[in-house]
Amino acid sequence: MLKKVSPRIGILALMQGLYDESQPEIPAHQTEYVKEVIAQLSDVAEFVFPGLSKERPDTERIIKQFNDEDLDGIMIINTLYSPGLRIVQAFKKNRLPVMLANIQPLPNVTPDWNWSLLTTNQGIHGIQDTSNMLMRLGYKPAIITEDWKSDRFKKFVEDWALAAAAAKALTKVRIAVMQKMQNMGDILGDEVAYFQKFGIECLHEGIGQVYRCLEEVTEEEIDAQIAEDEKNFAGCDKVPEKYHRYAAKIQLAFEKFCEKKNYDGFSANFDAFGDDGRFEQLPILGACNMMAKGYVYAAEGDVHVMALEAMGHLLIGDPHFTEMYSLDFGRDACMFAHMGEGNWKVARKDRPVTLIDRPLDIGGLDNPPTPIFSAEVGVATVATLIPISGDKYRIVAMRGENLDEPIIPGIPMNHTFFKPDSGVKAAMDGWLKNGGTHHEVMWIGDHMNRLEQLCNILGVEFVAV
Repeated sequence: MLKKVSPRIGILALMQGLYDESQPEIPAHQTEYVKEVIAQLSDVAEFVFPGLSKERPDTERIIKQFNDEDLDGIMIINTLYSPGLRIVQAFKKNRLPVMLANIQPLPNVTPDWNWSLLTTNQGIHGIQDTSNMLMRLGYKPAIITEDWKSDRFKKFVEDWALAAAAAKALTKVRIAVMQKMQNMGDILGDEVAYFQKFGIECLHEGIGQVYRCLEEVTEEEIDAQIAEDEKNFAGCDKVPEKYHRYAAKIQLAFEKFCEKKNYDGFSANFDAFGDDGRFEQLPILGACNMMAKGYVYAAEGDVHVMALEAMGHLLIGDPHFTEMYSLDFGRDACMFAHMGEGNWKVARKDRPVTLIDRPLDIGGLDNPPTPIFSAEVGVATVATLIPISGDKYRIVAMRGENLDEPIIPGIPMNHTFFKPDSGVKAAMDGWLKNGGTHHEVMWIGDHMNRLEQLCNILGVEFVAV
């Protein structure tokens, strides 16, 4: 299972060492300034500040410390001017993401400005030298120029810090795949490049291992899962008991399988269950519940949307697996749905999530109990991860609004009307021009900047439509 990361960020605060004797109050003042910045940001990350870096040996020691401690990233603050060459050898050995905070203690030059204030607010020409050296080393750091007390600065640092931590956490993610849907092209890519780019282990497993776990599930475990479903869903009493109990059983089997083999999620093609011949039902309810717990899930062997879902759990929380099902030009929207799978944690808070007895002709198996809901009304973000060629990947994303619409009784799975900010026609044109795939991830809220920050760290192209 995955959960949102808690970033640890190193602060490299640069200045000249020449003030130690002539003006010792300046190093003390700038140290307090950095500490105030850290206090302002204390609820977005844990920061490690070893003190001011005044000379080349300081920078090399501090950058080595940050790497040895396996921090998630480095935020650079030029508290004064500092010669850029001093950082070069340190950053040749650095492997952590970098952010430049172009800030200074005071936001405005006022009529009472004097030599002391000029000296302590001269970070801009220092960070120019710093950024020039990083550029020539091949770095593409995140950059923000802002009043450090502003909400915008804090939000930018939060997004970048979470992205840096998520990029590292991805390298520990493991997912299982049990068949891919034949002839479905946009889910296919280079699995070696996938591992090299994201560090996610994608392993192919047999569905028979899940069946062995199914045989280990106890009646007491099934009872406990049904009791949990009754807390989360309305309508459980209207679902035939044998269908609900089997849905709970196959969910628990997948959880046991993931726990035994240290997987963070799975994708099983629908045909795998019928082809095996021993399963009675597709794991629709189990997929919904496991996504809500923090597992990643995708249909049809789509490892790319699973990677995006993993990013979502780590970076934002509560990713919702879905796809564009139908366009609605009257609403200027797209209706999102799938075969019933989805993360019910995104559901509207003013309506119950209802479990229904749902006939499904895919696979020729028994009715899978299916949660019915619509995603929370308001701002939402939708994205997809696209394999281009080799290790080239692209995330296409759009911000928009989930509309306040009633549940349509004849649609037997979760469904939501999403209106892109750019309008459905322009958004779909952009989606298709950029190779947008047919499986997506939705989050409640605006997370475009956070996704873009992650793309910059991973070396993935980001396109907003």
